Amino acid sequence: MPKLIWDETGKRFYETGTRQGVLYPQDANGAYPLGVAWNGLQAVTESPSGAEANPIYADDIKYLNLVSIEELGATLDAYTYPDEFAVCDGSAELATGVVIGQQKRHAFGLCYRTVLGNDLEEGDYGYKLHLIYGAMAAPSEKGYSSINDSPDAITFSWEITTTPVSVPGFKPTASLTIDSTKVDAVKLADLEGILYGTETAPARLPLPAEIADLFAEG
Repeated sequence: MPKLIWDETGKRFYETGTRQGVLYPQDANGAYPLGVAWNGLQAVTESPSGAEANPIYADDIKYLNLVSIEELGATLDAYTYPDEFAVCDGSAELATGVVIGQQKRHAFGLCYRTVLGNDLEEGDYGYKLHLIYGAMAAPSEKGYSSINDSPDAITFSWEITTTPVSVPGFKPTASLTIDSTKVDAVKLADLEGILYGTETAPARLPLPAEIADLFAEG
């Protein structure tokens, strides 16, 4: 067995950034048929919860641990959002340019990209695609203030919860990640053509089963 070596050249990895956000409103069939670019997406903070141990005691000993279901929550921060997000944020249009709030909120999917770097190639090493399914946005605080000598743009923020989708052979999930440094480049390009759209097909969010088929061996 080879001796362990730390901090080898080319293996000092890191992950950073949030870019190329895409919003996919969910339709009545649970699919995500049409994606739109989310300009101004500043940050996505994923916050898993659950997966907590609940100890069971018997015969005066700790008999076993029952682990609670894990859930995915997140916080979205953005300087702006696409018009298609309005229904996800509980808004409805009475007439062109006339919007009311406190309406039914629609579920949506999300895709965003982070940068993978190392000590040799820096931010050109690779990237990860992050997909989120079954998201619901909670009402958000919107703070408006006077322009002063240190002006700044308003930041919108939403807390989201998720409902997992089915994954053949696995437990349901609300998140999926693709690492560009570990998958086939041609298949990754095919997936990005689905996620971002092409000249002949609109952007859409495929479910995990379709992605599994796309990256299957052989």
